[in-house]
Amino acid sequence: MKVVIIGGVAGGATAAARLRRLDEGAEIVILERTGYVSYANCGLPYFVGGVITDRDELTLQTPEGFRRRFGIDVRVGHEALEINPAEHTVEVRSLADGSTYTESYDKLILSPGARPVKPGLPGEDDPRVFTLRTVEDTFRIRDYLDTHPVRRAVVVGGGFIGLEAAENLLHAGVATTLLQKGDQVLPPLDPDMAAEVHAYLRGCGVELRLGAHVTGFVPDGEGLSVTLEGGEAVPADLVLLGIGVMPESELARSAGLALGVKGTIAVDEHMRTSCPDIYAVGDAVEVRHFVSGAKSHIALAGPANKQGRIAADHICGIPSTFTGSQGTSVIKLFDMTAASTGLNEKTARAAGVDYGKAVTYSASHATYYPGAHNMTVKTLYDPATGRILGAQIVGFDGVDKRMDVLATAIRAGLTAADLTELDLAYAPPYGSAKDPVNMAGYVIENLRAGRVEQHHWDEVAGLPADGSVVLLDVRTPGEVRRQGLLRPDAVNIPLDELRNRLGELDPSKKIYVNCFSGLRSYLACRILSQHGYRCSNLAGGWRFWSYNATDRAHDAAPTHLCGIPTGQGK
Repeated sequence: MKVVIIGGVAGGATAAARLRRLDEGAEIVILERTGYVSYANCGLPYFVGGVITDRDELTLQTPEGFRRRFGIDVRVGHEALEINPAEHTVEVRSLADGSTYTESYDKLILSPGARPVKPGLPGEDDPRVFTLRTVEDTFRIRDYLDTHPVRRAVVVGGGFIGLEAAENLLHAGVATTLLQKGDQVLPPLDPDMAAEVHAYLRGCGVELRLGAHVTGFVPDGEGLSVTLEGGEAVPADLVLLGIGVMPESELARSAGLALGVKGTIAVDEHMRTSCPDIYAVGDAVEVRHFVSGAKSHIALAGPANKQGRIAADHICGIPSTFTGSQGTSVIKLFDMTAASTGLNEKTARAAGVDYGKAVTYSASHATYYPGAHNMTVKTLYDPATGRILGAQIVGFDGVDKRMDVLATAIRAGLTAADLTELDLAYAPPYGSAKDPVNMAGYVIENLRAGRVEQHHWDEVAGLPADGSVVLLDVRTPGEVRRQGLLRPDAVNIPLDELRNRLGELDPSKKIYVNCFSGLRSYLACRILSQHGYRCSNLAGGWRFWSYNATDRAHDAAPTHLCGIPTGQGK
């Protein structure tokens, strides 16, 4: 059996290695357009910023090493030009000398990946405008920084690559502006969760401009002017486009293979395309969203590795299946971590999935042990069953492990009640006896049981101002002086004084309660409801509301939680 694989990196290289482990006699050929067959794609921005300093560290396996270990014919610098399914052949060009040849196959695996979006703006082909997708891209950017006086950089796009590039340019001592066309960065997060990220990025020195519609790039002396809709121009010595990626499906399209959403390659559960002898894996394929069942494009390394293994299994007679992707992701932003899994509100609405939501604020470990930092956890659930549908966390230490627990809970079909029962590792340096995951379960169960009613930050402004309802703030007077009230008509009665001051509240009026994080206001609602008052708790408290309703700075001082030497990147 002869298997030809077009593209290496996560999906293609994994498929090749698995094929060899299953079939020592198979002839396996990898055609890779770049000079690298297996590399740490997700580590590329950190070489730009100097966090990773050795170029060789980016390479997981060299072509020579791949040949020696697996006996695979690895051909870097060879580009597949055309697939002929009827003849079972691929037309190939050697980029070294431009010669072409025909390669036959019994089975073909497509792992072409995705390419950076270039929107066709005037001036985007200027040599000072870069994209970041391959090892070669990374070396070009790093070499440019080393050989040119780059003082100001503009990053266009606030997805994973754009944000990691902005962080690493600041680490490299370059003042950085990030231009995002939409109203938030990190699309996997809901806008209300991204608001805290915005405040933190600005506090760390990133000049973040939301709603900035780039119209072109104009040479300006030795630098560039990035022009915006409305006529404003932002100066830059270097521009990086991080607008997003598109599946590299041109080969599949020209071969007559069926395509899916957003131009992806359609595949079945075994990663077979519409042509039975051709498989496709990685960032170019259509997947089923594990929670909603919707057809999706989710370009992440974890699913790509699994898909490569599944395609190899099926070629060798093992009926492995890909059951869908949750889109679980995590990103480091200076010292902050943001993570998500499953559905967010936008994807839930698009899929027609009914959901409830809970916002909790929990410490990364026991607060009496030094170094604890709080994390904001937003959990989506099925109101009827309590099944967990999605989660988002923004915080510092411990975010990743909580997200992994919640991702596992979604995969296992667990409910909020199950979250309360999880027996998770606890010691003061690592967690709390009531872990943030447990706490999310407790809050959801209280909501589902009707023990508390909640309202959300975007409902505060619309609450009646005619005196027909009461806005009650149960923070301390000191907190209110420092932080301010949600609205001027709010009443402040600290939680610890509430029982003795119930007579100051009109029992005929519904009471909308808030505190800093949502915990004390929940306790207040329990007191009030058992004394006959109608009560609603503000989810996430004043803190969550303030990130979304105001443009306040982040809780943590940049010098404490940004990881940048003082003055660098300013």
